[in-house]
Amino acid sequence: KVRGYNVDIGVVVINEVDKNGKKIRKQLEVDFVCNKGSKRFYIQSAYALPDKEKMEQEQRSLVNTGDGFKKIIITKDAVAPLYNDEGILVMSVYDFLLNPDSMEI
Repeated sequence: KVRGYNVDIGVVVINEVDKNGKKIRKQLEVDFVCNKGSKRFYIQSAYALPDKEKMEQEQRSLVNTGDGFKKIIITKDAVAPLYNDEGILVMSVYDFLLNPDSMEI
């Protein structure tokens, strides 16, 4: 347990159509799924988010969870905590580690 949360790795299954029009199932990983009572947080960790493509890659599994639980991306980049257009909280690893209430921002 970390900060009182049970922590697991998560998998999100999505259905896509490949370039030949064939339906395929893909599994996307969620780095951490943190549960405590009725609370759940999905957390992705990324060394850096240098461009839109990297951000989309990191948030892809989060936007496909199919529920309304909180989603967080943690990065080494020095960014003030903010919610992006997908409703995902993006914050620096420093804010996450130094603020015990960072998941509740």
